Amino acid sequence: HSPMYYFICCLAVSDTLVSVSNLVETLFMLLIEHGVLVVKYNTLKHMDNVMDMLICSSLMSSLSFLGVIAVDRYITIFYALRYHSIMTLQRAVIVIVMVWLASSISSTLFIAYESYAVILCVVIFFLSMVILIMALYIHMFTLAHQHARRISSLQRKQTAPHFTSMKGAITLTILLGVFFVCWGPFFLHLILILTCPRHPACSCYFSYFNLYL
Repeated sequence: HSPMYYFICCLAVSDTLVSVSNLVETLFMLLIEHGVLVVKYNTLKHMDNVMDMLICSSLMSSLSFLGVIAVDRYITIFYALRYHSIMTLQRAVIVIVMVWLASSISSTLFIAYESYAVILCVVIFFLSMVILIMALYIHMFTLAHQHARRISSLQRKQTAPHFTSMKGAITLTILLGVFFVCWGPFFLHLILILTCPRHPACSCYFSYFNLYL
């Protein structure tokens, strides 16, 4: 019943929605292009808006839950004795509801704005989450390293801090590496749309974008 597992479950749901919504949108595009599915322009526009809302909402919630999990781990390490009083089940539910609500509202509002403004907001939000997650995990790694050195000085063993530091560094590298590998291509695509939409190299990347997804 730890709140962390609720956050992880919500993250999994968000990532699944991103994948499913992108798959459904790609499938509809292929069916329409090949004349298998014939729909009116207004219907197609409404369908496009619904899929954009679903993708944007899932994306925002996924990034938000990554940040929430990082904050939860930070509280676990730096406020271990007070964790269960700080992160109660009720507060965890409130955080989850707020994340989903904010993601849904923002995705609805984004439809009313130009695509470049929406992309810019999403990229800024992504970079903010990257900075937050990196800062928290680096701080946690630093604390673990200092704690290992104190234990080593008491036990007079010099190999312990080095081993612990390497283990912490490897864990941190894996966490951030998986994060960038999973989200990097998508946000690189958004950044290229803003900076060089007509450059030949960018056009080549755009043509393979669905493969990256």
